[in-house]
Order: sequence, then C-alpha cells, then structure tokens
Amino acid sequence: MPFSLQFNYPISTFSFSHHYNGTRTQHFKFLSTSPQSDSSIKDSSGENDKGHIVLVEKYRNGTLKRYVLDNDSEMKMFLEEHVPTTTGSQDLDISGMELSWLPNVIKDFVLPSGFPDTVSDDYLDYMLLQFPTNVTGWICHTLVTSSLLKAVGVGSFSGTSAAATAAAIRWVSKDGIGSLGRFFIGGRFGNLFDDDPKQWRMYADFIGSAGSIFDLCTPLYPSYFLPLASLGNLAKAVARGLKDPSFRVIQNHFAMAGNLGDVAAKEEVWEVAAELLGLFLGILALDTPGISKSYPTLALTWLSVRILHLWFRYQSLSVLQFNTINLKRARILVNSHVLHCTVPGIDKCNRMESVLLWERFLRPRIIFEVSLEEMINGGKFRSMQIKQLLNLYKEEKYILVINQQKPTDFQVFLSFKEGATSLSVLRSVWQTYWLYQNWGWSDNIFDRLEQSLVELKDRFPDLLQQLTDAGWDTNNLSLKVSKEMSIKELPALS
Repeated sequence: MPFSLQFNYPISTFSFSHHYNGTRTQHFKFLSTSPQSDSSIKDSSGENDKGHIVLVEKYRNGTLKRYVLDNDSEMKMFLEEHVPTTTGSQDLDISGMELSWLPNVIKDFVLPSGFPDTVSDDYLDYMLLQFPTNVTGWICHTLVTSSLLKAVGVGSFSGTSAAATAAAIRWVSKDGIGSLGRFFIGGRFGNLFDDDPKQWRMYADFIGSAGSIFDLCTPLYPSYFLPLASLGNLAKAVARGLKDPSFRVIQNHFAMAGNLGDVAAKEEVWEVAAELLGLFLGILALDTPGISKSYPTLALTWLSVRILHLWFRYQSLSVLQFNTINLKRARILVNSHVLHCTVPGIDKCNRMESVLLWERFLRPRIIFEVSLEEMINGGKFRSMQIKQLLNLYKEEKYILVINQQKPTDFQVFLSFKEGATSLSVLRSVWQTYWLYQNWGWSDNIFDRLEQSLVELKDRFPDLLQQLTDAGWDTNNLSLKVSKEMSIKELPALS
C-alpha cells in the first residue's frame, strides 16, 4: 500500500538536499504524494495542473521517485514509499506468490535471483526436501565423529568416553563455525559467479591459503586450538563457497555437447588422482626428519608449495577461453572496436582479460544504478536541460551521463529503463568507451552525448556482426541488468 508523507510547509519553501561524495549538490524540491494514475500532478483542489511526470524511478523495496516538470519548467521530485500490507493486492510481483510468509530479505538470501522465473518448476520442491536430507546427514556425521576419535586413542587413557565426546564436540563446532562462511557467500554473492568465474575461482585459492595459515599456527598455540582452527575453517569454507559455484560454471563451459554429467565425473577422476599423488608426496615429506622435527622447515616447505599451487591455479584459469561476453570481455571488445573498428578473437580476448582485477577498478569507470538526481547534479544540469537529456535517450533503454564533478577521473553514471536487456548493457558500454576515447573534443556535454549516440547508432550493428563472425555468443550475453532500480519514462510536455 502506498504511504504518503504529509507536510504542512508550502511547497515553494521546502527543499531537499542530497549529498554526493561529500558535496551538497541537490537542488530539487522534495515533495511527497500519493500515487497518481495519470502523468499529471494536481493541487489539493484537483483543479489546477501543477506539473507533468516525465520519469519514475522504481526501487525493489517498493519506493517510487517521480520527477515532475511544473508549469514554470522547474524540476521537482516526489517521493512515494510503500508499506507492506496483509491484504491482497493485484500488483504483487510473481515471486510474492511463492513462500508469501517468508520476508523478502530472506527470500533474496536463500533463493536464486529472479525466482521463480529463473528456475524450473520443480526447484522449490526439491530444495525443501533436500534441506532435511542434509540435516539428517550432518547429525550422522556428528555422531560418528566421536567414534572415529575413540578409534585413534582419544579418551583411551582415561577409561571413559567423556574425553572423546568433548573432543568430538570441539571438532564439529570448528566445522560448524567454518560453515558460516559458505552460508554467507552463497546467500549474499550467489549472483556474481556466472559473470566472472575465473576471478572468483582464483580468489577462492587466496582465501583458502589464508585459512591454512591459521591451521599452521595451531602447534604454536595449542591452547587456542579451537579459535585458530575455527578461523581456518571459516576462511576455507568461504573459499569453498567461492570455488564450488565458480567451477560449476567452468564445467558447464566445458560441456559443449550437453554432457555436463560426464564432464563432472571425469573431473572427479582427475581430482582424485591428483589427491592420491599429493597425499603420497605429503606423507613422504612428513616422513622426512628434517621437515617433521623442525617447525620452521615445515612452514617454509608449506609456503613454497602453496606459492607453486597458486601459480599453477592462475595458469590454469588463464587458458580458459569463454565465448560468452561478460563485462570485462565486453570492455576489451568494445574498446578495440571504438579505436580500430575490429574486435579480437576469443583466444586473444580471454588472454587480455584480467583474472585478478575487479571490474570496478577498470577504467573508464561505469557506476550503475545512479538515480536521476545524482546524474543531474553530477552533470550540473539545469531544469530545462533535464528535459533535453531525457529526450536525448528516448530511443535507448538506458540513461548515461558523464560525471563532471571528477574531471580528472573519467566516469559515467548509468541507469536502465524498464525493458532493458543485456544488449542494452553492451550498447551503454560502447557509448561509454566512445566518450572516453573522444573526451574533451567539445565543452558542451550535450554535444558529446548526442554525437556518441549518433556514432552508436551507426556503428553498433557492425560490432554485433564482427562479434558473430569471430565466434562470440551474442545470443547469451553475460551482461546482467540489475533489478534494484529501474526507470519508467513518461512523455514530457512539449
């Protein structure tokens, strides 16, 4: 149900100030209104038209921002909040039809993004039965741990099973604390692995290495075994939470003939063979007096082997050749097309892709999901220029402006309209790189934006054709449109 804040102040005297990067930049008038069924805003008498809605920002939590041009050509922003109700509503989203008793924050944590549209019909039934299956499995694991510890002599000297039971409790507590890492990673970052599995697989090994350091320190501080081992398990569980979904994406890439099961099974053969050889060599190392009796030598050996392990991991990820286009590869392809009117092939582009660097640190920087108020202030636009900006992007499914508050660090603000697709993301990246490569050719921001859109319209079809000819999969772009905020554009008054 819409919630309307009521103010007794005259509209002309109540202003809203917004801060971006520590600078006061907001010059909109801040109003609150109940929802309007048409594109006009009227006064309390309902007789005099007070303005025309030109754009509505919709947020995932139900909040709306309506941007209105009044009769004096002044831009105002109306904020509308939604309060959840228990009564039925015809505008509930599809995901609300499933597990309606579950809070949205928990749904987002335990269910895939876009549920139920992004999964098969049997997904939820399977997961609801899989949960108690795993619970009973771990109960069994906990019970047999005590027996295993008794078998290796824990508690044998005291003549009682109490010591073994206590040790078992400490052991499974260590595992339980560690599992929190996988719980958090899977719930909070599950939507990241499809975009950049190389990066997250590499990060998994770095974090796993950090976890091993805690385990390596337990002989030095035996009285702190539980906290050290728990921290080690926590780090390694986080690593596993990153590793498993990332490698599933990589396995799916290998299965060109739809033979994912076969590929996964053969991967197990390789992994088990490597595990057996590694255990054999590790036992030989432990059986060497110089290593087993000298902790510094043991630590130095571990460090040397771990560095070698990380190097091999990096090399293995570097040889992967994805034919899908994520944001990193889109940047490489688009930049080449803007500069040279050509695109690199699959092999060359994958070799150019940075495995370790986060996309947010690449240049030029693209800041997604920026509200119109921040775009306008970042571009220092006046009220009439806002109307010009919206008209400029009337044929695109996004709005993009250059952040003029940081002239020494080129970056763009970008938000997507309703109906935007992965192709819209690729178009916005192309426009970004054209602006970046032609930065400074004109002092008029609108001249630059307009020219970039003209170039985009003329040259983008050639980009798609070259991508197809080079073997890139342009039908399944790994360029996601975030659903946290979308823009609904309405026709402005002329």
